Amino acid sequence: MRFGFVGSFGTPQQNVALARACEEHGWDGFFSWDGMSMGDWGGDALTAWDPFAVLAGAAAVTERIALGAMVFAVPRHRAWELAQRALTVDHLSGGRLVLPAGVGVLDDRGFTSVPGQVTALRDRAQALDETLEWLRTSWSGETFETDGAQVRTGPFRFAAPPVRGRIPVWPVGVWDATNPPLKNLHRTLRWDGIVVQARGATPEEAEAGPDAVRELTAWIEDQRGPDAGPFDVVASGLLPSDPGEARERARAFADAGATWFVDSWWDPAEATPERLLERVRQGPPTL
Repeated sequence: MRFGFVGSFGTPQQNVALARACEEHGWDGFFSWDGMSMGDWGGDALTAWDPFAVLAGAAAVTERIALGAMVFAVPRHRAWELAQRALTVDHLSGGRLVLPAGVGVLDDRGFTSVPGQVTALRDRAQALDETLEWLRTSWSGETFETDGAQVRTGPFRFAAPPVRGRIPVWPVGVWDATNPPLKNLHRTLRWDGIVVQARGATPEEAEAGPDAVRELTAWIEDQRGPDAGPFDVVASGLLPSDPGEARERARAFADAGATWFVDSWWDPAEATPERLLERVRQGPPTL
């Protein structure tokens, strides 16, 4: 299992320094986050930076680690602009960008304060699917047009493909063993991985535990079959500060089938830039 870290708070410069520290101290990935204007969440501690600008800076000071955001609010972006930004960071980083992708949250005024933005969950889900397909088509290097319900464009062509031919996409998938949202889960099977969430109104409530990851992994294996290629199962949460307890927690996720664990600090009272850097310098758990 690989380990990532979220730069949840701090200036752009502090986030870039945090990404460099992640690489220096043995982490496998650095993740920004994608919000525009988040209402009251985070208070004065929060300023929402452009994730692609932060990741471009991180790409310039790292050589090994994966780069992404937890998670990109895809329906808020215009497909062609998202494609260009992702392609730019992909090339700056030598092919290290990954795209965790979700429908976004309505706390974000980039949805609710902009006339014409999609806000209904069904419309955001449709926009997510159409935008991701737009990105995939853009990687072909051919001229194409689209006429979807949410994304409609005339001729476009991106002459340069991603460094590795495609950029891995990890849609958010919500696991509920009692009532699994199958349309949501089947979306993830069309791509390269899943960011696992539970049902919950806050980032902490949405964190899926090892039992949920184990159930989901079994479902994925059954759906994909024995001959399917690699598929990332991305869990997230707050690891304990004690190294031994962190190791046990991480081992539980690894045994459940997670291929990534992303250490995610969302409490502004705890996740000061200084505290985040201190945590990164401790390094990820050793399994």
